Amino acid sequence: MFYEHGFTVEMLWEALQTVDGLIELVLGLVCGLAGWWTARLVYKRWFFGHPERYDRFLPYIGFRIVFPGVGFLLSFAVLVVWALPLGRAALVLPAITAMLFWLAAIRLVTAVIRQAFPHHRYERSTEHFLASLLWVAFISWAIGFDDVVLDWLDAIALPVGKTRLSLLTILNGLVWVSIIMVVALWVSRLFESRLMRLKHLDLNLRIVFSKLARTLFIIVAVLVALPIVGIDLTVLSVFGGALGVGLGFGLQKIASNYVSGFIILLDRSIRIGDRLMIDTRVGYVEKITARHTVLKLLDGSEALVPNEVLIGNTVVNQSYTDKRISTSLALQVAYGTDLDLALRILVETADSPRIQQDPPPTAFVTAFADSGINLELYMWVLDPENGFLGLKSEIYRRVWKAFEAQGIEVPYPRRDIHLFQEGPARPAIPDREA
Repeated sequence: MFYEHGFTVEMLWEALQTVDGLIELVLGLVCGLAGWWTARLVYKRWFFGHPERYDRFLPYIGFRIVFPGVGFLLSFAVLVVWALPLGRAALVLPAITAMLFWLAAIRLVTAVIRQAFPHHRYERSTEHFLASLLWVAFISWAIGFDDVVLDWLDAIALPVGKTRLSLLTILNGLVWVSIIMVVALWVSRLFESRLMRLKHLDLNLRIVFSKLARTLFIIVAVLVALPIVGIDLTVLSVFGGALGVGLGFGLQKIASNYVSGFIILLDRSIRIGDRLMIDTRVGYVEKITARHTVLKLLDGSEALVPNEVLIGNTVVNQSYTDKRISTSLALQVAYGTDLDLALRILVETADSPRIQQDPPPTAFVTAFADSGINLELYMWVLDPENGFLGLKSEIYRRVWKAFEAQGIEVPYPRRDIHLFQEGPARPAIPDREA
């Protein structure tokens, strides 16, 4: 931009040797500081104490362009006043204005790139580093320093057959591939967000369609990027053969998990939120990815179960057709207790919105034990995802109060010890050797 309008480093340096040039520099810096101060106010007002707003698309992008955007508008207004009413030639202010404009554009692009990636895969620190790097590259291009760098990168070359492969070509290819892949990921994410809003479509089908769309977008991006960087698409045949050999030897597990994930989603045997029992683990399905299923265990930890395990082994889905789960409470009453009264109290205390009343809770006598009579209360819990300890604790407290009111005793183990002495104790025989 500077080159096209006749700006050079020498011209800017000469302008800074004059009073007008220094005044322009001071005005440009004041505009930049005003933009920075405005960005700080926006941060304290909207983002300080609210880190969740960094993940919202429009608020985060707006925050990222506040500093360069406000600085650009102010510097452009000063430039117009400087050039039109005052009629002075400006060199430094156009440079500062262009730098602020391109900083806003670069921040906008990098923020969109961050939103294109899944959460926690592309941190804000990485985005800031990328934006700074691109801005430095723009300044280098603006002052003409990029020619020196490009000539140096093109001089470092490696002949590959009849092709001359330079470092500049490699970097150019990486940049184009990265741009096209980011655009593909961003479009696929937009498609996925729109697809997930279709509540009338089954959740498993939505996940399948989103994964297929992401894979399709990535394949199309690769097919578009390769010819741009000068790679013939016929190399994909060689790559396909190598991939087939890899699948035959070392990648069959990955391919098996990938296919198993689609089978799980399509046959709807496992859904998001199902309660599964796999070996000794019990938890709820939180996420189904291409390689594994995330199982959130009852203690809060998360188990990553390969999809192949869910296909090849027996999995107990406790919420396949109905999420209700039966549970029981066991306790003892002392001998001599009115059992009909005790059983009726157990059933009456199981009155909770979380417990199904049709069929109603049922109490049974299960055994005559050493210390008392064993009773057990069976009930169906409507929301097992909320846990059982709180519900059981509430019922136990009700039973305890009801038993105390009716004089029903909850026994504890007792042992009677009887000591017998068959005859007078014999006197000890002294040791003669002592």
